[in-house]
Amino acid sequence: MISRDLALALKEAGLVWHPESGDRFQLDLPDKMESEVEADVFTVSEMTIEARSYPTGTILAFNGTTEWALDSVAFADAVWLPREDQLRELLRATFRSLTRLEDSFEVSIELGGAELRFEHPDVAEAYGLALLELVGRSR
Repeated sequence: MISRDLALALKEAGLVWHPESGDRFQLDLPDKMESEVEADVFTVSEMTIEARSYPTGTILAFNGTTEWALDSVAFADAVWLPREDQLRELLRATFRSLTRLEDSFEVSIELGGAELRFEHPDVAEAYGLALLELVGRSR
C-alpha cells in the first residue's frame, strides 16, 4: 500500500478514482473529525462500504455499523490508496520494467522518448512515484 502522503500527492495532481470493490482509502477530513479517523484504512465492499452516485455527486456509504457511526462521506473527502497492480495498470503503455535492486525497487517508464526511473524500498511507492510523474505531465 502506498503512503498517505503519496496518495494525497496523486489526488492533488489529478488522479481520478472510480471506486470498485476491494479498493482501499483513507479519509481526509480537516477540521471535521479527529485525526484518528484519518489514519484508519477502509475497503470498498458491496456489503459494508459502497460508492453511490447521485446527480449532486458521489458519496461513500457506510452500511451497517462502524466504531464511530459514520453514515457516509463525500467522495472528495476520500483518499484512494491504490494497490501495486492498480498503479502498474495506470502506467499503461509508458511502463517498461520493474527491477529488484539490492535494497529497493526501480520502476522504469518511457515518456516522450526518454526513459525515467523511480526507485524506492517499497515496490508500490516506486510505482506510485512513476505514476505521479505521468499524471503531473498529463495536466
